[in-house]
Amino acid sequence: MIEAERIAVLTGAGISTASGIPDFRGPQGLWTKNPAAEAMFDIDEYVASRDVRVATWKHRLAVPAWTLEPNPGHLALVELERQGRLTGLITQNVDGLHQKAGSSPELVHELHGTVWYVDCLQCERRIPMADVLPRLESGDEDPACEVCGGILKSATVSFGQSLDRAVLDRAVAAAESADLFLAIGTSLQVYPAAGLCDLALNAGKPLVILNAQPTPYDEQATTVLRTPIETTLPDLVTLP
Repeated sequence: MIEAERIAVLTGAGISTASGIPDFRGPQGLWTKNPAAEAMFDIDEYVASRDVRVATWKHRLAVPAWTLEPNPGHLALVELERQGRLTGLITQNVDGLHQKAGSSPELVHELHGTVWYVDCLQCERRIPMADVLPRLESGDEDPACEVCGGILKSATVSFGQSLDRAVLDRAVAAAESADLFLAIGTSLQVYPAAGLCDLALNAGKPLVILNAQPTPYDEQATTVLRTPIETTLPDLVTLP
């Protein structure tokens, strides 16, 4: 049980595995089982190679976040917000399951963007993913912008792309205003997200890590838990 009054939360892919979305670096992770898949998340590879874009769009159809449901881990964070103890829900995930679970959009800071929208890399037009899905399903393997013909890409942040500064600033503010930092389902290997742990540690605040695999911050954490997120997190946030 966590009794702190002001808690900042960072979530990674591990919180969504129980909903049917594979993580990246775990034993059954996307990159663990298929190292070549990492190219799908590199902006230079994506722009340069039609084959990479085709593979990426196939992946979007194969792991459709829009048809999946939140699990008890997501719902536990809704409860934490209901208790008035959540300063911010910072996520590396792009699946939108926190919002689908009922977390307030203004408290969810999506560091790596969202799969629910698509951007044109040329004219910067943004459209709903729902407008592109029918084209994929009808056989368009590499859909182009219908306005300028540019390359389309989900509105997610790939390696080589910059994070949205405003989103990052809100995440930092949430971490700085908390009494405790809780990292859930993240390897804590990707920056600047992992650096939020340093903010907490440098300020002398407790760091609690709930993740199946070891992280670089385990030795500095106040508490490290390896148990399943979907069963552990509800107990952690329940007040006496």
